[in-house]
Amino acid sequence: MEKTQIAKVEASVARFTKWLDRYGETSYDHQSFYASKFGRAAKAFYYRKPLFGTLAVAPMVFSEAFLPSARRLFWKRQRLPIADAHYAMGYAFLAQMHSGGEYHQRAVHFLEVLKETRCRGYEDYCWGYPFHWETRTGTFMEGTPLITTVPYVYEAFAQVYALDKDPKWLPILRSIADHALHCYWEKETAPNAASCGYTPAPDAPSGVINASAYRACLLTQAAHHFSDSRYREAAERNLNFVLASQNPDGSWCYALDGERDFVDHFHTCFVLKALAKIEQLTGCMPCRSAIERGVAYYVKHLFDADGLPMPFSRRPRMTVYRHELYDYAECINLGVLLRGRFPELDSIVNGVVADVLTRWQQSDGSFRARKLLFGWDNVPMHRWAQSQLFRSLTFLLAREAKALDNGNGAALHQLVESKAVN
Repeated sequence: MEKTQIAKVEASVARFTKWLDRYGETSYDHQSFYASKFGRAAKAFYYRKPLFGTLAVAPMVFSEAFLPSARRLFWKRQRLPIADAHYAMGYAFLAQMHSGGEYHQRAVHFLEVLKETRCRGYEDYCWGYPFHWETRTGTFMEGTPLITTVPYVYEAFAQVYALDKDPKWLPILRSIADHALHCYWEKETAPNAASCGYTPAPDAPSGVINASAYRACLLTQAAHHFSDSRYREAAERNLNFVLASQNPDGSWCYALDGERDFVDHFHTCFVLKALAKIEQLTGCMPCRSAIERGVAYYVKHLFDADGLPMPFSRRPRMTVYRHELYDYAECINLGVLLRGRFPELDSIVNGVVADVLTRWQQSDGSFRARKLLFGWDNVPMHRWAQSQLFRSLTFLLAREAKALDNGNGAALHQLVESKAVN
C-alpha cells in the first residue's frame, strides 16, 4: 500500500478515536428495532407466518430503510461485548506501534470492562448479547453465551497478553477456552467431524458453519497457547465439518439446515478468517486448499462491478440497503490476514480502503453504517460495525508498519506474531 494511503488511514483512525472518546462506549444496534417485547413478537410472528408477519414487521422495516435514526424509539443504547473486544484489539495494535502508553491503557480498559460484563450463571468466562435476540430457531435470551462472540474476546485477551505478558490474563484465557470446549454440544456429521451448537443450550441450532469455524479457531489457538491436546482434538472435529461443508464452487452457505442456504459477505469472511488463522498455526494443507477455493469464489461473486463489497451472492430475502459497513470491515480484515497471497484480493482491498475513507467516514470521525437504497444509515453502532472497522484499520496499519520496518531492531513498529492473535 502506498505511503500516502497509509497516512490517510492513520488520520482516519485518529479522527475515529477522538469521536469514540466523545460519543462513549454504548450505542444503538442493528437489532435495536427488534430488541423490545413488541419487536421480538413481530419478528417471531414473521418467522411463523411470513405473509401476515410482513405487516407486523413493516414499521421496523420501513424505519430501517428510510428513517434509521428511529432506532431510539424502539430500544436503548447498550454496551456490546463483541464491540468491546474489537476495541481492545484495535487499541492493542496501536500500542504495538507506539510503544504502549495510553493505547495500552485503553486496551486494558476494555478488557476490564469485559471481565465485568461476562455472562452470569456460568462457571467459566463467556459473553453474548445484552438483549433478547429473536431468531428463526427461537429466542436467545439476554446473557446467553454465543460461540460467535466468545472467540473475539479470547483473541482480545490473547493479544494484550502478547503485548504486556501480564500473568493475570492467563487464567481468563484458560477459562474461556474451557468454556468453548465443554459448553457447546457437538453433532457428529461424519467420522471425526462435528458441527457445534450456537449456544450452550441442549436444543441450540447446529449446522451454522461460521459457528463451528469460530469454535475450531478458538480451540486451535488455545491448544497452541496451553499445549493441551483436548482443545486440538475438538477443534479438528469442527474444522473437518467446515471443510466438508464447502460447496463445489468454493462458497459456504450460512447453515446446512435446508433453510438458511444464503451466501453472504461477512459470514464468508468469518469462515475464511478462521481457516487462515488455523493454517497459520498448524500448516493445515486442507485449510490452504479451502482458502484458495474460497477466495476465488469470494472475489468473483461478492464484489460489484466497482470492486465494492456486495452483501449477498445468494439472498435470503429482499434487502433494504446496497452496501454494509460490516462487509467493508471484514473484507479489510480478511485481506490483511491474507496479504500477499492473492494479488486480486490485495487490489480489491486497496480499493475498499480508499472507498471507506472517501465516502464512509463522517465529519465527526464515525463511519456510516449502511448505504441504503435511498441515502445512508448514519447511526453509529459499535457492533455494526464501528468497532470491527477500527480493528481492521489498525490491523492494516500494524501490518504495513511491520513491512516498512527498516530492521534496526526498534520497537516502534513491532507487531505481535500473527499466530498469537490472528
